[in-house]
Amino acid sequence: MHEYSFTESLLSLALTKAKEAGAEKISRINIISGEISGIVDECVQQYFDILKQNTLARDAVLAFEKKPLLLKCRNCSREFAPADYQWDCPDCREANVEILSGRDCYLQSIEVES
Repeated sequence: MHEYSFTESLLSLALTKAKEAGAEKISRINIISGEISGIVDECVQQYFDILKQNTLARDAVLAFEKKPLLLKCRNCSREFAPADYQWDCPDCREANVEILSGRDCYLQSIEVES
């Protein structure tokens, strides 16, 4: 159900912004989805296909861009992408890390037609 509420909010925001811009049609919605965001793109797409009917977005497509997981070691400040979800720092071998990116999920932009 997490994807349903996300999709509903996403569509609502896109429709609001399109109307503010005086658009007659939304043709594309670009989404950034982090590797560990918990969002399943296929589920968002299914809900979007249902929710977009009878709206300015009825012909719109969703475009997903995956943002990779990036960590920073709090001990030695090394930034790294974990391999096979091994969160130990490759330099100092400590698991004291900060997530820099990869859990975000947001509407990046919309493409409209007037």
